Amino acid sequence: MNEMFTELARKAIEYARDEAARLRHDYIGTEHLLLGLIRLGEGRAAEVFQNIGLDLNELVQSVEEVVQPAGGTMTMGQLPLTARAKKTLEVAGQEARALKSKEIDTEHILLALLKDEEGVAAQVMSMFDVDYKDVYEELKNIQSGQPSAYGKKRKKSKTPALDHFGRDLTELARRGKLDPIIGRDNEIERVSQILSRRKKNNPVLIGEPGVGKTAIIEGLAQRVVAGQVPQVLENRRIVMLDMASLVAGTKYRGQFEERLKAVMNEIMNSQDVIIFIDELHTIVGAGGAEGSLDASNIFKPALSRGELQCIGATTLNVYRKYIEKDGALDRRFHTVMVEEPSTEDTVKILQGLRSRYE
Repeated sequence: MNEMFTELARKAIEYARDEAARLRHDYIGTEHLLLGLIRLGEGRAAEVFQNIGLDLNELVQSVEEVVQPAGGTMTMGQLPLTARAKKTLEVAGQEARALKSKEIDTEHILLALLKDEEGVAAQVMSMFDVDYKDVYEELKNIQSGQPSAYGKKRKKSKTPALDHFGRDLTELARRGKLDPIIGRDNEIERVSQILSRRKKNNPVLIGEPGVGKTAIIEGLAQRVVAGQVPQVLENRRIVMLDMASLVAGTKYRGQFEERLKAVMNEIMNSQDVIIFIDELHTIVGAGGAEGSLDASNIFKPALSRGELQCIGATTLNVYRKYIEKDGALDRRFHTVMVEEPSTEDTVKILQGLRSRYE
């Protein structure tokens, strides 16, 4: 397949290897392919970057904030492509054929990177509001000699690490991606009241698995978007933090803490974010190798100073076992009990969701 790449595309892939080595990573992922295209600085992909007004320095910085350079010495020798990166190069071939090109060029690699929405490259580009459709349309403009559809620079997200490791429920609600919430008015109102306090304003939902704890927070996000919340909660962002993805791939001591602190700094600087942690007990001991902090010890000072607002969710047994035993952590939260819906309420919920699923 290598002979199908243009000289520029091969050079971009070589630069991707260099970028992986520079960041001391022992693999080449989609993020490194994106960095390789940026470093190349020529070809159709570079022309697209320029036309849509991307600040490439900010783009590189955002990639590095998300993946974080690893510790240790620089990796030498051949680095393997991840399964996702291999798939990207295969898809680049499909993109080339679809665009009637005999060779795979830089623009086809860029399109393939953006087509994989779960990849790091596409997620970072989404922070700049750039997706597959944008780039495809711009390429058509370039090929046909039409002027660029973009006249001004893109605005960079102020919270790139949080965007990568979290799921913005208010943004999903704004785009109509969340299911409507039927009932649960009392619980949503209670959570809203606790969040509106000056002190001890971190609610934790306690209930058995499957009773609808996450749905309550999704309902709150929908109310924030609709403006049906107290003034202090207007225009706030509710972001569901994925602790598993924060821990995933952290091979070196302190790497987890670096990621978490980057997220925490963004939250505290933005001052409009409320984080939601499902399975709250996971912050006790998350990333806690010998000699390193666990997540709760990073959260507690920020919670106590009021620099961070957090909503938690867990079961009663787990809360007693992990959170209640940690007095300093327990004091930061106010419990909200969530019972399973009655038969009558369940029927109403099913009727309310029927049109959405049929």
